[in-house]
Amino acid sequence: METNIYSNPLAERYSSKEMLENFSPDKKFSTWRKLWVALAEAEKELGLNITDEQIEEMKANIYNIDYELAAKKEAEFRHDVMAHVHTFGTQAPKAMPIIHLGATSAYVGDNTDLIQIKDGLDIIKTKLVNVISEMSKFAMANKDLPTLGFTHFQAAQLTTVGKRATLWLQSLLLDLEELEFRENTLRFRGVKGTTGTQASFQELFNGDFEKVKELDRRITEKMGFGKRFLVTGQTYDRKVDSEVMNLLANIAQSAHKFTNDLRLLQHLKEIEEPFEKSQIGSSAMAYKRNPMRSERISSLAKFVIALQQSTAMTASTQWFERTLDDSANKRLSLPQAFLAVDAILIIWKNVLDGLVVYPKMIEKRIMAELPFMSTEYIIMECVKNGGDRQELHERIRVHSMEAGKNVKVKGKDNDLIDRIINDKYFNLDKDRLLEILDPKNFIGFAPEQTEEFVNIEVKPILELSLIHISEPTRRVVI
Repeated sequence: METNIYSNPLAERYSSKEMLENFSPDKKFSTWRKLWVALAEAEKELGLNITDEQIEEMKANIYNIDYELAAKKEAEFRHDVMAHVHTFGTQAPKAMPIIHLGATSAYVGDNTDLIQIKDGLDIIKTKLVNVISEMSKFAMANKDLPTLGFTHFQAAQLTTVGKRATLWLQSLLLDLEELEFRENTLRFRGVKGTTGTQASFQELFNGDFEKVKELDRRITEKMGFGKRFLVTGQTYDRKVDSEVMNLLANIAQSAHKFTNDLRLLQHLKEIEEPFEKSQIGSSAMAYKRNPMRSERISSLAKFVIALQQSTAMTASTQWFERTLDDSANKRLSLPQAFLAVDAILIIWKNVLDGLVVYPKMIEKRIMAELPFMSTEYIIMECVKNGGDRQELHERIRVHSMEAGKNVKVKGKDNDLIDRIINDKYFNLDKDRLLEILDPKNFIGFAPEQTEEFVNIEVKPILELSLIHISEPTRRVVI
């Protein structure tokens, strides 16, 4: 590692080897050569004077890339594609006359970008499905565990830990749905020429448009795509980059929402992310257990969300058939967004693998608020026993105000239940009151909703997926 020059933290610290390889020079330039092979093969198949020997020579040198020579050629030509054409030709001299025949730079540049996007989406999909799997197991394991629900981060009606997890899951399913749509609609640029008119191929094939269309179709198929653009300028529509970036930003948004919630829950000491035995939370405060994984996810997520504007600006400011002001932006924005989302999903799964739930802390917070929430239930029970609804309401209002003062002003526990038991007008024994106060009476259909959601929405996705899923996440109770 060179320590006197900048190194990208996405490469050094966060992203997976497979995603780094997807955007590596080896992947990029070997794909250029595969595209030149596919072009030569298709042109030969359609009658151009290209030999099997030339094609075999090219194939033999797909991965034999002389980067030092390519750098010298680029310094000489000031053109990266022509530098690699000549480098390839030096290694495959018999094929040199037909390498890049009829093509423009965007043939290798743009089509390679689309291949990297396609393969990058596949890597992201694998990790996204694994996160969905772990989240669904956590939801099911905690579907019956009551917890205090919050609106505006103020105490609201109860829900369950598992039901809350389905809200995180729902966002992920929307992301997966969008990812699959992008995969299914991703088009190959193909061979279109310098301004998209295929004029050079018109010349090569003596004006036979059917052969030129067939050339385009065959190369698209050889490179693993089911669809292609029928019309382009010099480049494929930069709207594609913006749409893919929107998807990556949406995944980042889902991740950030999850980490916001988890960090708040960790502050409440209800749920914690994993904390290693020798991990240090603070250099000064030895007792601290900082949610550093969640904070790392949220930090990377902000970076991806910010990149969204970059591709939108590029797509909206292209001139006519193309301008080159997209080039540097594309080199930076899309690969880094893919690397960052890859890292987010790796860390997210790691968090889910070791989430710790503290039921006693959750119960304590519930019981501090539940007496207020249960007042209508208590009134109804007392009416059944012959009480006057209006009188009960007034008495419980007064007791509630005093109990609230006890909590907020005096810093004491909520004593509403004791006040009600000691008020003979309510005519309610303690055991019956505690039955009414069972938190499971206040969670509605949260367990059933969780189970139905996972069975109907999530399980079919996991069952249809051929992706490897790790061992189940189990709730850790302390």
